[in-house]
Amino acid sequence: MTSLANQRFQTVDSLAEPLSIQHLSFRVRDADYALPIELVREIIEYAQVTAVPMMPAFIHGVINLRGNVVPVLDLAARFGFELTRAGNRTCIVIIELALSDSTQAIGLVVDAVDAVLDIDPQQVVQPPPFGAGIRTDFIAGMARNEQGFTIILDIAQVLSLDDIAQLSLAVTNGL
Repeated sequence: MTSLANQRFQTVDSLAEPLSIQHLSFRVRDADYALPIELVREIIEYAQVTAVPMMPAFIHGVINLRGNVVPVLDLAARFGFELTRAGNRTCIVIIELALSDSTQAIGLVVDAVDAVLDIDPQQVVQPPPFGAGIRTDFIAGMARNEQGFTIILDIAQVLSLDDIAQLSLAVTNGL
């Protein structure tokens, strides 16, 4: 009976919503952004990116990451700002997205990586209909903090399905 009761409590506990979700925080221009940490594979120093013709302006190009071709997207340009000029803290955040039949690594150029944050879902609010500095459909939510808000990106919206398909096709064809 005791083991059955413990089993029931474990099941109930496993269904409980997590107290916080880890996110990688970073900066693009002067705003704070975050992505769920489970999307992030690694963070690398900004290095030479090879330009690829016929790509949207926000696609910096590709990098060779341990023998794999990885497309690199400039988040600032995607948000409507000028292309990023590499500085001392400029990084490429490598994320991995699940596609219908495979996964695709994509590099995101950011001005600086800050920290891994534990974000309490209770502290996340809906984005305002305007005034966030980027398209509201790019925003999954806004996490309150001492300094204001950290914008949590909806990476599926930032990288539309068409963009992902175009990147995947380019990588498959060897660029």
